Amino acid sequence: MPRVSKDPEVRKQEILEAAIILFYEKGYDKTNMADIASKIGVAQGLCYRYFPSKEFLFNAALEAYAQSMVDSMAAYFNNNSLTLKQKLQQMPSSIDYEQKGSSYYNAFHNENAESKRIHDQLSLKVCELVTPFAAKAFKLAYENGEIDIPDYETAASFCTYGQLGIILNDTLNAHEKTQRIQEQMSYYFRL
Repeated sequence: MPRVSKDPEVRKQEILEAAIILFYEKGYDKTNMADIASKIGVAQGLCYRYFPSKEFLFNAALEAYAQSMVDSMAAYFNNNSLTLKQKLQQMPSSIDYEQKGSSYYNAFHNENAESKRIHDQLSLKVCELVTPFAAKAFKLAYENGEIDIPDYETAASFCTYGQLGIILNDTLNAHEKTQRIQEQMSYYFRL
C-alpha cells in the first residue's frame, strides 16, 4: 500500500476523530494508540508524532470539543449591543451548543460510568474556557452601571463553575436547567 501524505492539520484531525469514535465504541480504558492507528490505516508511530500519549490525545479531543461549544457561546458574551440581562435571557443552555449525534457528542454522552466521568471533565473544560468571556461581559456590565460587582473576574469564576451543580443534575431537563441558571444569575446580579 503506498504511503499517503496529508496536510498535518488534516492528519491530526483524522487521528482525533478516530480516537473519539473508538473512545465511544470501546471506552477510553480499552482503547490504545494501536487501535487508533489501525482505524485510519496508519502506522502507530504516526499517531505518536502528533500526540505523545493516549492521555494527551484525549485531552486534545476534550479541548477541541469544549472549544467548539465555547466558540458558539462567545457570540452572546461578545455582543456589546445587549445588556447583561438581555444576554442572560437570550443565552441558550450549554446543551444547545452540542452537535447531537456527532462522534464527539456520542463519546462524551454515553450511558456508562466512564462516560459520566468524561462528561464531567468536559464540563470543567468548558467552564475554564468560558470564564474569560464571562469576565469580559461582567466587566462591561459593571462599567455601564448594570451591576455593582467590581471584582468581575471572581464573579465570572463563581458564575461559570457554580452552574455545574445544575448542569450535571440528571433529574432536570434542559429547559429547567436553563431557567434555574437564568434565575440565579439574575438574582446574583440583581437584574
